[in-house]
Amino acid sequence: MPKNKIINNYSSENIEVLDGLEPVRKRPGMYIGGIDVKAMHHLVVEILDNSIDEVINNFATHIQVELLNNDTVQIIDNGRGIPVDPHPKFMNKSALEVILTTLHSGGKFNSDNYQTSGGLHGVGASVVNALSENFVIEVIREKILYRQEYSKGLPRTKLLQVSETTKTNGTKILFSPDKEIFGDNTHFSPKTLFLIIKNKAYLSPGVKIHWKCNEAILNDEKIPNDHIFHYENGIREMLAEKITNIPLLFGTQYYDKVEINHEKFEFTISWFDDDNLNFIESFCNTVPTPYGGSHESCFKSALLKSIRNYAEISGFKKFHEIIFEDIYKNVGIILSIFLKNPQFQGQTKEKLVNDNLNKILENPIKVTIENWFINNKKISSYVIDKVISNLNQRKLKKKELDIRKKTKIKKNKLPGKLADCSSKEFEVNELFIVEGDSAGGSAKQARNRLTQAVLPLRGKILNVASASEEKLNQNQELNNLILALGFTKSKIDINDLRYNKIIIMTDADVDGSHIAALLLTYFYKNFPKLIENGHLYIAKPPLFRISKANETYYAQDEIEKDQIDNKYFNGKGIISRFKGLGEMPPNQLKETTMNPKTRTLIKINLPKKDIYEGDHRKEIDELVMILMGKKPELRYEFIKDNANIINNIDY
Repeated sequence: MPKNKIINNYSSENIEVLDGLEPVRKRPGMYIGGIDVKAMHHLVVEILDNSIDEVINNFATHIQVELLNNDTVQIIDNGRGIPVDPHPKFMNKSALEVILTTLHSGGKFNSDNYQTSGGLHGVGASVVNALSENFVIEVIREKILYRQEYSKGLPRTKLLQVSETTKTNGTKILFSPDKEIFGDNTHFSPKTLFLIIKNKAYLSPGVKIHWKCNEAILNDEKIPNDHIFHYENGIREMLAEKITNIPLLFGTQYYDKVEINHEKFEFTISWFDDDNLNFIESFCNTVPTPYGGSHESCFKSALLKSIRNYAEISGFKKFHEIIFEDIYKNVGIILSIFLKNPQFQGQTKEKLVNDNLNKILENPIKVTIENWFINNKKISSYVIDKVISNLNQRKLKKKELDIRKKTKIKKNKLPGKLADCSSKEFEVNELFIVEGDSAGGSAKQARNRLTQAVLPLRGKILNVASASEEKLNQNQELNNLILALGFTKSKIDINDLRYNKIIIMTDADVDGSHIAALLLTYFYKNFPKLIENGHLYIAKPPLFRISKANETYYAQDEIEKDQIDNKYFNGKGIISRFKGLGEMPPNQLKETTMNPKTRTLIKINLPKKDIYEGDHRKEIDELVMILMGKKPELRYEFIKDNANIINNIDY
């Protein structure tokens, strides 16, 4: 067999070594997080961060970003300019060419060159070069202008000395993303770039960034084609803009900073009068960190301890019961840190992972906040009162939920096959209904035990569209389902529902679809309120797994399988068909079907209420009886009448 032939002939000849920037072009997702529009805009960030680094290290004062056309960006700074003399290790290449054609090269590994930097991996400019169809760089060093052109990471020209100039130094980079990598839609969004640049300016107080855009490509986007960003007060102005028109608990915005060994941590906070209105945005060396990390954890811990301490001083005896949730319920926070050696998770730098920050910064931040509370007693009393109010509301809500859950459990003995979740929070709890003990066992291993419950059913349930009342009452599987939901046969009260999401999870084949149809019929006939209130869902497990080397993709059907195989593996991927959920390893079931971050759910809806009532309700009932009732001739007629509107049939 071909598969065995590949394994048996596996030798040193099969080991592929990628030179220069080949790894970037082969696996761009490893370096910029994907090949979508977001990743394409990240190319601009990589170059812009280099210019920002020159500014925050006092080597530059001015940056210009210009969108020349849909797919070409030009970035200019008056920084030192990339060195153009021969590199000591590659005497036949300039330092500029080494930086642009070699991964992990650059001047940011040495703190003598940069005190702080947004990019320490030495891959930013070279990655942009590798993924650009056209890349042109001009450098001014000691009043001499140099120029070199590249395409797809390879030099098209030598480094040329163009002319003398009155300017002392600087760098200009122009590039166009490669359509081979990003597809035909390589159009930059002026609005997205405008907002990226605006954020960078906020985080670099005093710097001027000149934005320019070709008017012909602005379309209806309400942004200027020429604008200079300049914010002397940095993140204070950023927060002020974000909280415009939000009712505040008090008018004063709290701003402070801590500096240790030339590393700076600054933060600003506003408290809101409305509840459940909150946000925290963080940055490291002007790089956004949407997934937070060690600087956010450090600040949260310091803020919590300082508020607990001040609450104790204020005479609140249960100060130790305050948690960060009580503070965060109605607050807006912006954090910005500048570090010499930031450690980011991944090249796209979305999370900071410097382990030593807590030890260095937590106590100084805590002391700073405590001093502010002590020196602003009137404002502090507003904050403490709000935090204590949030604490009391949280405890009351928890008590009510505990009573509600205990009452349900006492009232309803749960079925033995149910693997229940441990959370008492209705909003996050989910029930997965699966067919058979094998699928049930796999789902129980794949689930999040805190919020996800699993109920295996034995075989196909009773078809309630045609079953008698006596059969319904005697069916053990349906009785187990009723108990698991939190109901009893004698009392069906929607307020007793134990799970916010009820998810039908069956095999991705004809039998699985039939079981799902039977369950949908059951819920429609017996619990229409669950559907009306948006509690019922169908999971979409994959039918195929397509893989090769370390890359894996999943497909729902034959068409998607072929598209993935051709797109990512040139038709040579290893394809596995899942026989059923019970045959799927728990880690794959979790990744594809159960993890809220990666799964696909279909929400079951009924027509709007005004349509659903009266004659339209009768029409739906009649359709259910045609499709699920005892008379096959009605189904046959329905199929004949409607077959012409079906374009694709899933065999």
